[in-house]
Amino acid sequence: MNGQNMLLYRTITVRSVLITSVARQITAGSGSIRRLAAQLPPRIVIKEDDIEESFLKGSGPGGQKINKTSSAVQLKHIPTGMVVKSQATRSRSQNRSIARRLLADKLEDAEKGSASRTALKSEAKRKKKASKAKKARRKYRALEDGNNDQDEVSATGGTADDKDEPLYNDDGKPEA
Repeated sequence: MNGQNMLLYRTITVRSVLITSVARQITAGSGSIRRLAAQLPPRIVIKEDDIEESFLKGSGPGGQKINKTSSAVQLKHIPTGMVVKSQATRSRSQNRSIARRLLADKLEDAEKGSASRTALKSEAKRKKKASKAKKARRKYRALEDGNNDQDEVSATGGTADDKDEPLYNDDGKPEA
């Protein structure tokens, strides 16, 4: 395969992945995500003059590449003194954008408190989890009630409809 065909193949693959992910979002019922996104306040914008940026050598898992390169990003918001460090990926540019997003979220939490984006998202997640737990409790309570009814039936030797039929003992002979 020559280079031009290889490039074409990669382009087609990327497009199909994007189309597939968009189709999944549409079919997966992303209505709740859209509702949440519509309710969230816009992200705050931080001036570049207010940020002190430094690049550090990474640490932890990732091997020699992480330890030798300065791909970790540390941002300091000068007016507030808040510091954020990002080492999510091996790419410096991705870490820069992630660190900026983290710093914006942290500043918004400090500024708005319970009305911030992260607080609203965590509240929605908490409510969804509580609803799921309530549904599970309801389900198992219904199953338990159904099992109790079965226990009562076996304890009496049958149901009320079985009165016309004789009861049999272990030998297979009808009881008196």
